[in-house]
Amino acid sequence: QLQLVESGGGLVQPGGSMTLSCSASGFPFAKYAMAWFRQAPGKEREGVSCINANSRATTNYADSVKGRFTISRDNDKNILYLQMNSLKPEDTAVYYCNTPWSTLDWGQGTAVTVSS
Repeated sequence: QLQLVESGGGLVQPGGSMTLSCSASGFPFAKYAMAWFRQAPGKEREGVSCINANSRATTNYADSVKGRFTISRDNDKNILYLQMNSLKPEDTAVYYCNTPWSTLDWGQGTAVTVSS
């Protein structure tokens, strides 16, 4: 059964760091490019960052996260990561993982709140 389970969210102060994880199962994870998306309250879901299957190429979709967010993956463990540094209140959102073309069923996401 195909499944994406995001975790690692929570409350963090501005300027803090957090690492999100996406555990994948039910499909050949190592063969898929993957991406992180986020949906802020009252806004549409947007792409954050993507990584190709062998980790040799990454792209940050959102200019606002460049230099602060790093996407990575462990194909042996079927896990996608998003390291987030220098967090800002505008990073508050529910974060999701999927392929860059959103071809998989969405998981429940993990909520990140950046607030003092």
